[in-house]
Amino acid sequence: MSATSVEKTIEAVWRIEQAKIIAAIARMVRDVGLAEEFAQDALVTALAQWPQKGVPEKPAAWLMATGKRRAIDHLRRAKMLDRKHGEIGYDMEIEQTHGGPDIEAALDDDIGDDLLSLVFTACHPLLSSEARVALTLKLIGGLTTEEIARAFLVPEPTVAQRIVRAKRTLSEAGVPFEVPRGTDRAERLSSVLDVIYLVFNEGYSATSGEDWIRPQLCEEAMRLGRILAGLTPSEAEVHGLIALMEIQASRLKARTGPDGAPILLADQNRGQWDRLLIRHGLAALERAEALAPERGPYVLQAAIAACHARAVTADATDWPKIAALYLALSQRSPSPVIELNRAVALSMAFGPQAGLDLVDQLLDEPALKNYHLLPSVRADFLTRLGRLDEARAEFERAATMTRNERERALLLDRATAIAANARASA
Repeated sequence: MSATSVEKTIEAVWRIEQAKIIAAIARMVRDVGLAEEFAQDALVTALAQWPQKGVPEKPAAWLMATGKRRAIDHLRRAKMLDRKHGEIGYDMEIEQTHGGPDIEAALDDDIGDDLLSLVFTACHPLLSSEARVALTLKLIGGLTTEEIARAFLVPEPTVAQRIVRAKRTLSEAGVPFEVPRGTDRAERLSSVLDVIYLVFNEGYSATSGEDWIRPQLCEEAMRLGRILAGLTPSEAEVHGLIALMEIQASRLKARTGPDGAPILLADQNRGQWDRLLIRHGLAALERAEALAPERGPYVLQAAIAACHARAVTADATDWPKIAALYLALSQRSPSPVIELNRAVALSMAFGPQAGLDLVDQLLDEPALKNYHLLPSVRADFLTRLGRLDEARAEFERAATMTRNERERALLLDRATAIAANARASA
């Protein structure tokens, strides 16, 4: 096998197994920063040895064992081996045998709990939202610092600093490496889901830059969601989030034209929607609703997405049902953004004035002060009501607020079209 082939093999194995290796080592040393360091040591060792000695029969197990040996050496040097012996006794056998069934068992021994503990640790509420996202994509997603920086259009040193600070914060705060239990579990799980959906949303509708969508981030979020579902199969909200992401992701190919320009939902070619993703999403929604008849926020949002997915045409959309689901969602998780979305549904179900009445109640909301979709939505209602001068001004205001170049161009085009229509009808 050529050196290039060996490197590609290492890269592929590392991408798949990195999170498991870090998780298993973190259980030993109780520090995700140290765990990542020892896992990286194993990767560096593989890159140095495998091109000369060949790829081991069980490469993932080799990386796991090598990383754990680094951890054992660290514990020995720190004179902590006696205290840790009960937890890592089987690792000593791995160190001595270098192979056999013990290495193979190392991949699976408690790996589910280990990986879930790593997910909960990386998404700990103690960290900022940006830090949680960066650390999760690094440790569980396996993305490099450069890849994360490129995906979110921020400088690579900024991402690196966030990751370093996050690991330091967790270590200094003594955050336990464990799966939370009892009442703490629901709050912590919500934090995990929020991180995954934030990653998805950045891919689905980028907040800045020249691209309106970044499919790679959507794919990564869905992969993280599926990992989480495998670890927590009885959590309705996890299946609800997967349903929501898969149904929304089914529209990605139809959301932009050949030149990358945005295409709004009503104008999309529904024949381009991915029917397989829709079927998977609807199945996940069905599982979620079976697990918890009282629907949580992600299950409700998935139910809204399902209404769009089931509509053969835009005109066939069940807008009264969507408006009712948004009302239930706003009661379950009050938010000005949810109310703004409910206004859109009300306008489609009962006319633009109904939507405008609700939007005008949101004009003084601090959370929406710099939110470009507020004037954008209001402009749409005003257009449909024939109040064209006001609508044009609102579209122009929205254009000054967005940081996404594609979206800015779309909003300015709509303002220009309204001005042209106004002149033509004058």
